Parts: sequence; structure tokens; C-alpha cells
Amino acid sequence: MKLLITGSTGLVGTALVQALAKDGHTVCRLVRPESVKKVGAHEGFDVAWNPATGELGGAAVGADAVVNLAGASIAGGRWTQQRKALLRSSRIDTTRALVSALAKMNAQPSVLISASAIGFYGSRGDEVLTEESQPGADFLAALAQEWEAEALKAEVLKIRVVLARFGIILARHGGALPQMMLPFRFFAGGKVGSGKQWMSWVSLEDVVAVLRFAIKNVSISGPVNVVAPNPVQNAEFTKVLAAAMHRPAIFPAPAFALRLLLGEMADALLLASQRVAPQKLQRLGYPFLHPDLSAALAATLKAG
Repeated sequence: MKLLITGSTGLVGTALVQALAKDGHTVCRLVRPESVKKVGAHEGFDVAWNPATGELGGAAVGADAVVNLAGASIAGGRWTQQRKALLRSSRIDTTRALVSALAKMNAQPSVLISASAIGFYGSRGDEVLTEESQPGADFLAALAQEWEAEALKAEVLKIRVVLARFGIILARHGGALPQMMLPFRFFAGGKVGSGKQWMSWVSLEDVVAVLRFAIKNVSISGPVNVVAPNPVQNAEFTKVLAAAMHRPAIFPAPAFALRLLLGEMADALLLASQRVAPQKLQRLGYPFLHPDLSAALAATLKAG
């Protein structure tokens, strides 16, 4: 297969490109014109892509699938109005431009896998959330709804659209886990806030496997919760992480201190409770590689 990938240098993109290339697929990394590099064919190749204008290099012709992973890091800085504008444009505007570019192709790809996040649901306490659950009402929920709406416009082109709602991705060298591990390294880790908030996590290895599963499985469309089947509350997560790192978990981080430090971001990323179930993946029989948190963390830390 020939695949186009945006966000190919990010945590998920890097891992996915490596896996697809290893499988023998032709991988085209969509990058800004000034970032195009010539690399060996076995590593795939760069295709010029301008998200501002929607211009797409001719090498993209004949693509079978597109994976859209573009988006500035949610945790990359305090949520000022300027930062929020960047988070929106890097997702919504870029996805709109991508779908527009696909519409101009003489032959469209058969599937578009577009990233989203379980932030779609907002903070919901102990409620079990499936793909049929209603969206939340905070900034992240609104962002995810608009992001998904732009991707779904590709359905008009008869393209199968899959919305990958990622949970907390466990990876040794990227994403949220390194930040979570930092206080434990200095024997200062512990639960966050009340510790009762649910954390829906997934290993990076499962994320890549789910994306490959969704590309090949024509019966998958619409939203898909990309989370492991066993979410845990924050107090349990920190306890398991501490054990994996051979550290104590005795220094809680008070909610008020986190709000002072991070503002709105603290409530959305650290204190929100999202008990998400991978209902669609389970119905389709996806075999999770890491369904258990303890084993997933052990494998993740060992991989580092």
C-alpha cells in the first residue's frame, strides 16, 4: 500500500512510519516544502505539503490511505489565547486543508484515519464512556468536535473516515509518561489531586497496532476509542508507576497548586476524569497487546 502521513515526526507518527515501512508499505511523509529531505526508499520519502494553501506534491498521487496525526502538543505550554489558537489551527485548519487537497485528486484514497482524543468527552466522573457517549463542553471537547467534523467531510468523497480518539499514550521517550515519571525519579511522586479521577491509557505499541488494524479493516469507520480495556483511577496509576520505577508514591500534588501552576490546563489534563471503554475495538475482536497497566508500564520502561 501507499500511505500519506501528516505529523510523521511526532510520537505516534515516528513509530507508525517505522512499522509501516517494516511491513513493506510505501510511506509518504507529508511535510512543509522547506522540510523535504531525500532519504532511502526503504525509509519512505517526504512529500511537499503546505497546510496553509492545501498544496500537495505530485508524489502523493496514487495513495491508498491517509493517516492525519498533525497537531501542536496539548501540553506544550500554558493555555494562553495565543496557544489555544495554535492548538486549533494546527488541528482544524490543517485537517480542512488536507481534505481539500484529497478532493482535488483524480483518484482519492480509500480511507482517512484522523487523530482525535478522549478529551472529546470532557470530565465525566465515574461514567463509562463509549463511542456513543455525548461530547463534553470544555475547551478540549470543543476542539475535538471541530477537529473530527473537518475529517468527516471526507466522507462526501466516498472515503472511509476513522476518528482515532487517543487516550493517554504510554511511551518511554515522549508523550505524558516522561513528565509523570519525573517527580518519582526524585522520590517526590504521588497521586494527583484527589486521586479518584479515571485515567484511560494505552501503550504506544497498541496505538500503532490499532492504526494498522483500522487501515486494513474496511468495517471500521467513525469514532474509535484507542484506549486499553482497563482504565484505572489516578491513585492506582501512580501506585503502579511507582512500583515499576521502584520508588515510593507518598507525595500528593494538591489540585489548588496545580491550578496555580498550570491554570486551565491542570483541570483538563491532570484533574479530569475519563473512564473510557474501547467498545468498538472489542466488538471487532482487536487483540490488545497490553491490556494490563502493570505489564504495559514494565514493557514500556524496558523498551527505553
